[in-house]
Amino acid sequence: MSAALTAEGLHTYYGKSHILHGVSLEVPEGKITALLGRNGAGKTTTLRSLMGLTPPREGRITIFGNQTTYWPTYRIAAQGVGYVPEGRRIFANLSVEENLKVPLERSGPWTVERIYQLFPRLAERKLNRGRQLSGGEQEMLSIGRALLLNPKLLILDEPSQGLAPLIVREVFRIVAQMRNEGISVLLVEQNARMSLEIADHAYVLDDGAIVYSGFARELATDEARVQALAGVSAEEWTAA
Repeated sequence: MSAALTAEGLHTYYGKSHILHGVSLEVPEGKITALLGRNGAGKTTTLRSLMGLTPPREGRITIFGNQTTYWPTYRIAAQGVGYVPEGRRIFANLSVEENLKVPLERSGPWTVERIYQLFPRLAERKLNRGRQLSGGEQEMLSIGRALLLNPKLLILDEPSQGLAPLIVREVFRIVAQMRNEGISVLLVEQNARMSLEIADHAYVLDDGAIVYSGFARELATDEARVQALAGVSAEEWTAA
């Protein structure tokens, strides 16, 4: 199976702080890959490296056959990569409809109308400003905006963060649906249990290094490890 994205031996720094230590991972086409780990494990830095926001000092990134390691972010996005960053960065003073019209549309099945079909709640609130939306609605808007790029690869950073359990389930249902649409997904999450329910493959990151790689369903049945993800330590992973 061909890979939508491959990262090999990434070493990323913030100034003198060495954050990622040789991170390697692969996102197969048409599959959901979960990157799990506790707070501060380096998950967001990994995504920032992949998206060209904090390029690695060493290593290699390949997206859809192109080596993108030092490409600027807009060039990576133009390859068909949608990125939903942590913290639902929407335009607070623009309406839902205006927010959806910000992205440069790429031709494909996703249109504003189709986003409203996927998220009926956004259709009801299309004239509301971003700041008037609930956290769940803002997350839906963030995902909708990324889908308007008609991405072949969708990268999501902590989409469940701060959301009510019912809304979390809805967001994960949407993410699972992306796979049915043929979109490759890289999902970064702290909610290990729900991520493993929908993912095909899982990686666990701890202290800037990959400590586990395997089938999501296998990790899901290992209760001790799933619980350890809340406060994962490298010893627990390497000893098992």
